[in-house]
Amino acid sequence: MPPRGLAQRRDDQPAYVLHSYAYRETSLIIEAYTATWGRVALVARGAKRPRSELRGLLQGFQPLLLSWSGAGEMKTLQKAEWRGGLPLLGGPALLCGFYLNELLLKLLPREDPHPQLYAVYEAALQDLAAGSAQAPVLRRFELELLSELGYALPLDREAGTGAPIDPGARYHYVFDRGPQRLESGAAAHVAAEPRRGAPVVSGATLLALAGRRFDTAAVAAEAKRLMREVLDHHLEQRGVESRRLLQDLQALSGERSEGND
Repeated sequence: MPPRGLAQRRDDQPAYVLHSYAYRETSLIIEAYTATWGRVALVARGAKRPRSELRGLLQGFQPLLLSWSGAGEMKTLQKAEWRGGLPLLGGPALLCGFYLNELLLKLLPREDPHPQLYAVYEAALQDLAAGSAQAPVLRRFELELLSELGYALPLDREAGTGAPIDPGARYHYVFDRGPQRLESGAAAHVAAEPRRGAPVVSGATLLALAGRRFDTAAVAAEAKRLMREVLDHHLEQRGVESRRLLQDLQALSGERSEGND
């Protein structure tokens, strides 16, 4: 590990741009997600100038090779090259991509490497670009993200007892602990008096999440609701703007898609 304060140079690192915003008159600050170094903040000097080689290159969802240098938390971008090989996202798939990026920005600390999560993210973008069903792509990414951050969801065993999940039973999902089976006869009263902070979910949905399979619309919809509540818990109730945008798009189009986030 280099001594603190010593300038470092990283060359040709596979990366994606998660977010960018203006910095002074001609520059940008880039939040990049890299395979080896995790999330990195970079100053792209002069990137807004009309003749800059970086102008138009630092776009989201496009595979890049980035080179940077610097000693502090904010590094200086030295070079960017397009790796190619990934079609542009559009429509709901584009909003799903924004959702993935927003989760990474809000939950993943800077310079905390997760090579496996990077691979899952890249695979998710490829699946979205190829037109794959969006709900399974989002659920797989959400589960892997939580697992990489140390918040893996217990899904196939009851919390406390360790008993196998019964697909025909109903469970409270207690945050940071796992599923607890409802007492006999309690399910009829769940809608009126849910346990605070513990969403109710079927055993079939828990097992579907464990197996990363969503064969029915009902299971897909319930899995979506559960993952939303779990993520909101870890986000400490901070809003997810891309989720609202996707819901607005669905409302404007008159479509109802329980499987998408």
